[in-house]
Amino acid sequence: MTTFNDRENAFENKYAHDEETKFKIAARANKLLGLWAADLLGKTGDDATAYALEVIKSDFVEAGHEDVVRKVVSDFNGEMSDDEIRTKLSECTLKAVEQIEAGI
Repeated sequence: MTTFNDRENAFENKYAHDEETKFKIAARANKLLGLWAADLLGKTGDDATAYALEVIKSDFVEAGHEDVVRKVVSDFNGEMSDDEIRTKLSECTLKAVEQIEAGI
C-alpha cells in the first residue's frame, strides 16, 4: 500500500503545483494587461501600478477572464472592443508563461 499512497501523494502534489502555476500565470497576465492599459489611459508610476492591481483583483469576480475583459473595456469607454482586449490578454498570457518559466 505504501507505493500506492506514495503515487497518490505525488499526483496530488503535482496537481497542487500545476494549479499554483496556473494562478501565477493568470495573475501575471492580468498585471501585464493592466500595465498596458494603464499606459494607454495615461497613467504612470504608482497610478499605473494601482490600476494593474485593480485589474488583477477584478479577476476574482467570476471564473474565467471575462470579468477582466469587461473591466478593461469599460475603463476605455468603448474605445476598445472586447476582442481587442481578449487578444491583448492572450499576448500577455504568453508573455507571463515565458516570464514564469524563466523565473522572472
